[in-house]
Amino acid sequence: MRPSIVTVGSIVVWCLITTVSVAFSADDTAIVSQAPSTLDVVTLKDGSILHGEVVEMTGGLLVIKSALAADLIKVKWSEVSKIAVSHPIPFHLKEGTILNGTVEEGDPGTMKVKAGPTGSVLTVPIDSVTHVNPMVQPPVIYTGSLNAGYSQSVGNSHLRNVSILGDLVARSEQLRLTLLGRYVNGDNHGSLQVRNARGTIKLDFFITKRLFWYASAYVENDYLQNLKLRTAISSGPGYQFIDRGDFNGIFKDMTFYAEAGPTYFNEDYRDNSITGDRASFRARIAMKWDWPLFDGRVTLYHYNEIFPSVQNASDFFFTMDNGVRMKILAGLASGFQVTTRYNNRPPAGTGDTDNLYLLTLGYAFDTTRKR
Repeated sequence: MRPSIVTVGSIVVWCLITTVSVAFSADDTAIVSQAPSTLDVVTLKDGSILHGEVVEMTGGLLVIKSALAADLIKVKWSEVSKIAVSHPIPFHLKEGTILNGTVEEGDPGTMKVKAGPTGSVLTVPIDSVTHVNPMVQPPVIYTGSLNAGYSQSVGNSHLRNVSILGDLVARSEQLRLTLLGRYVNGDNHGSLQVRNARGTIKLDFFITKRLFWYASAYVENDYLQNLKLRTAISSGPGYQFIDRGDFNGIFKDMTFYAEAGPTYFNEDYRDNSITGDRASFRARIAMKWDWPLFDGRVTLYHYNEIFPSVQNASDFFFTMDNGVRMKILAGLASGFQVTTRYNNRPPAGTGDTDNLYLLTLGYAFDTTRKR
């Protein structure tokens, strides 16, 4: 018996409905399966819900890597009502206990930590947590570089220039030691064109996270300026306006501080018949700015020191360094620096302004631990 048109139509419609239902069901299943089940969830007291990966919590700030982008979100730990963490990380409590495990949401203001080999669940007040997955830095962090440059031209002139630059910063929680040094020598057919050496040593004692007190010594020798030794001894307050981690993105490693204080300023000359020795009390104003980019592969920097006379503000000595340093491979780095020095009371027979251009190659290092 041949099936009727109605029967065939009913079968076709039933097949279409079944196919569509299965397709939508599969899509729903796919959507559910694609939903990131491993994301951490943070619920704030105002009802906001954040999805992503909990990175750390230090200094009262919780850092979350957003699920929608690679951006880092920072929220106050005191604003967290609930939290769930799918990957095991350490939680440091006020009494000194460290719990390493995953976290499930608890009642508002609490969290359930699944820790230990047995997987026991402990209910912990959120406000009892002091740190979450902190980056443990070495007790002292060292950054610095050692660079050298050489250039020579032969022909109508026989120019030869040698330069050596070095800097070292050792930073602990309360202290920062800075060493700076430079030596430049240049001649033309054996006739000396430039011979300058200078160095700085400075120690900063941090009273708070931002406020510090410094003590510094600056020394310089310049043969062509008849300068045997220029010395500046100074001490005073300083402030760290920008430190690493204050910002996100390309500004995350930027640092900037300024400092000022009274200074004993002395200049001894080789030939006192040309220029007599000078000693005076002055002020010192200094600023230092560093901007590492692309995870430290390129660094822009600026450093200046101004020594105005207390008796006459128009009488001052000024030195400034501007430069860029680029990492080539591993620690190998190339740099370009422009140094400007101004002295409105130069020795007799010399100018008041010197500009020095240095192209160098050397080694740069940074022991900061990064995620």
